[in-house]
Order: sequence, then structure tokens, then C-alpha cells
Amino acid sequence: MTRTATVRKYGRSTRKQTAEVLFAQLPRTPVKADPEPEPEPEPAREPGLDVGDLPVDEVSQIAEKLEATRLEDTSTRDEETESHIPDQVPSLDKSAEIKTEAAQDEPPREADPDDHHKQEELEPEEHEAPAYDDLRVLTWADLCPAGDRIEKIAEASYAEVYRITNAHGTSIIKVVRLQSPIKPQTKAQERSGLVDEEPHAEEDMQGELRISEWLADIPGFVVYKEQYVVQGKAPKALLETHQAFHRRMKRKDPDRLQFYPSPSRYLDDTRFLVVELGDAGTALEDFELTSISQVWDIFLLTALALARAEDLVEFEHRDLHEGNLCIRQVRPPTPKPSDSNTSAIQFGFSGLDITILDYGLSRATDPDSDQPPATVVAYDLEKDLPLFQSTHAPQCTVYRQMRSFLIHADRIHPLPAKDHTTPYLISRATGEPISWKGYHPYTNVLWLAYLYAYLIGHFKGGDKRELKRFRRETAELRAHLDPAAPRGVLSFPSAGEVVRFAVEAGWVGEGQVVDLGGEGTSEEDKEEG
Repeated sequence: MTRTATVRKYGRSTRKQTAEVLFAQLPRTPVKADPEPEPEPEPAREPGLDVGDLPVDEVSQIAEKLEATRLEDTSTRDEETESHIPDQVPSLDKSAEIKTEAAQDEPPREADPDDHHKQEELEPEEHEAPAYDDLRVLTWADLCPAGDRIEKIAEASYAEVYRITNAHGTSIIKVVRLQSPIKPQTKAQERSGLVDEEPHAEEDMQGELRISEWLADIPGFVVYKEQYVVQGKAPKALLETHQAFHRRMKRKDPDRLQFYPSPSRYLDDTRFLVVELGDAGTALEDFELTSISQVWDIFLLTALALARAEDLVEFEHRDLHEGNLCIRQVRPPTPKPSDSNTSAIQFGFSGLDITILDYGLSRATDPDSDQPPATVVAYDLEKDLPLFQSTHAPQCTVYRQMRSFLIHADRIHPLPAKDHTTPYLISRATGEPISWKGYHPYTNVLWLAYLYAYLIGHFKGGDKRELKRFRRETAELRAHLDPAAPRGVLSFPSAGEVVRFAVEAGWVGEGQVVDLGGEGTSEEDKEEG
């Protein structure tokens, strides 16, 4: 691809934090392989994405080619950092590298309570008084009066998700039960295996709402409308859609448990925080993939959205499964031009748009923090270790991969479910108890790897040759996404580097990165092709 002289940027530079040392054992951005590299024997590996027989970059070539992969000027980087890249696991901090090598064969040790208290002193949590007393209080009848349609569409972290449709349009509401009374379970509900989701203190929701506000202006994230309190007994329509949702889920997964209480148990004093959002479309798990252009656009749009959010608010989603990614058809699909000038461009032909939902487990930095330490909002997943022990769905593997990376600072050593029972284990990179407040954008890469595998596995297009061609063209991308790839295969450290790779491959035009094109191929991109 012919490069333009103009430097393209898709956001402002991120602040560097001390947590960046966690990348000491994560290989740097992958570069395109030479035509005839020397192959490296592949060691035994755990099941993961299908890497195939792919070339392995020599370390000496990496140092020469890193500059070629940049879309922005890197001439101000420290020359010493650029001149030395250790074998296989380039380190941003030499002392962290030595510490990791020394501890390589040692099992993670349990955290000393004093260490954790020391960490809490260094990272004080900010508590804001909840403002829900100032919100208007509605009844369920106010929220969905006669003539409106309410439909339960999903269950997110701590929340039930409904779609409300009336003559004025459509909205999505997230409903979170606050600490308030509710009827006890009936004997029939007990026999059915109902497991009540615990009510949440009002301050628990503040973090997610703040992150929603920070992301609101970034393409690919949900539009925030309003929040209010709903109190009282449930109408018949709410009960019916709740029951219909669980019948549908049971058909898909007979072993699925019901975690949210039946609306028949709501009392006059049962309170909910309701967050109203713009309609994001259909959840990916319910969307039928019928063309390979849809696969390209869903993956690349998600990577672009995460890359922008990383750059602007140091964002990690940490729960980006197929239920938290919504798809909309915003314009008719357009055919991909067949002439040679545009053949490399793959982005923007499906007419789809995506929306990333549910920031209950997410992490972000306040973009208005002028002076260090910056304000960080992050859910502490160490308080929810059963999340890492569960095996009920494919996404559970990604939760364990995330936590294992925090512990080892290395993607090569995922811990099995049985090893996620002790909170606040010591990180081999920092020597401190692991903290989910740190910025680890590699978690976004893990979810992009999960998304790639999901799209491949659920493609229903009639022409399977398209899928084979897609797999062949993205083989190197797939290898660099794969957390189970051999150590010699470089890993993306962030979603931003996934986007950089896609631009260098010619799949996305630089103008599309800036403008979130989506209208097919621009004239500028045609010239670049």
C-alpha cells in the first residue's frame, strides 16, 4: 500500500501509567513477515485459535521494521528503547524483565495483607454520594403505558435489558434492582433453580454511569439518554416478556439458570435504577451473518471503537461477548469494487454499524483529569472470583485469560479454573497484588480474538469459498490475536495496534480510520489502494 505523507491520527495520545510495566512480557506490535523467514518449531500449546503454519518474525527484523508500521511520527521516541529488543519477550522495563525471569518457575504466591493495604493507600478509591434521591421516581405503568411495547432482550452484568417501543421511537433500558424489599421465592421457584441476583447499592452503579458519559461521543458506543428510579409492582406486560425471554433462553441452553427474580415478586417498595439508552439494534448472538462483508465490518468496527476508547479514556471493556455487541443495518450494502485500485479495501461495504454495550466490568480513566493521579473507574473483579471459575460458556475462558495475564504479565501461562480461588495474587511484573485499576489494553485484544473466532464459527453465508478466502487473507492477523500462539509469534498489545495492522494490510483506508468511513471506499482510499 502506498503511504501518504500526511500523518493520520484517530485520537489524542494516552497518558503513560506505571501499570505499563505489565507489558514487559508481551511482545510488541507485529509487523508483516518477510517472504522467506526461517520457521521456528512450534511448542506444545493449549487449544486456541487455529494459527496454522505461519512465518515467525526474526527479532533482528522487528527492530528494523517497527517504524514502518506507525501511522504517526515516532521520531521522538527514546533511541535506547528502540535499539534494544530482547529475544522473544521485549521489555519496557529491564528490572521487571529480570524479576520475571527469576520468578518464572515459581507459582504465584498469596498476597500479604499488608501489601494489599499498602496498595490501597497508594490507590485510594473515590466515593461519591449517590444522587438518586434527586432523580424522578416513576412507576412501571409510567415507564411502559398501555399501547407501548416492552420486550426483554438480554441480561447484562447486574442488569436486565429491555426494549421499549412506541409511536415516538425506540429506547433500550437497563434495569438494576437497588437494595429494597422483594417477595421471597415460592416453592416452585426454589425447585426451578432460581438464583436471585443480589441487589446493588446505589453507589455501585456510579462507575458504569461515569464511563458511559465518557464514551458517549465515541462512535461505536451506546447513546446515553437519561436515568431515573422506577418503584413498585410490575404490570402484566413485564411479567409476560420476562417469562417469554426465559423460555427462549431455555430452548437454547436447557441448563441455563434464571438469575433475575420474576417480576411477580416486586413489592410497592421494590426500587430499580433505570438507565435509558438509544436503541443499538440486535445483539450479535441473535444476528445472522450471511455475507463475508458483514464479518469484515463487525470485526473492524469493533476494533476501531475500542482503539478510540483506548486512546481517549484508556478504556478496557473486559466483558465483550456476543451479548454485549449489537448490530444495526444503517444503509443498504454496497458491492465491493473489483478493480485493482480498491481490491485491498475490505471495510465499509456491509451497511452495518455496531454498538458496544454494558460497562459493568469495564475500566476507564477520566479524560478531564488534569493532574496525576488521574481518576480511574474500574470494577474490582477480585471481589467476583466465581467469574473466573465458571465454565458454562466459551467467554469464561477469556475471563481467565485476562486474570492470568495480570498475574503472569504473559499470555503464555493461562491458569485453569481451579487456580482462581485466591484473591489479590502477586503480579510477577510489579511484585504487588494484582489490581484491576491498572491499564491493561491487552484485555481488549483477548476479546477481539474471541470476536474473531465467534464470527468465523457463526458465519451462515451460502458461499463457503468466501469464508475460506477470509481465513486465508487474515491468517497472520489471526496468529497475532491468538493468546495460545507460540511465544515466537508476536502479540498485539492493544486494539489500537490491531487497527494499525489492518491499515498497513490495506483493509482499512487511513481516511476511514479518521472519519469512520463506512460509506464504502472514499476517493482518497482508492488512490491509496
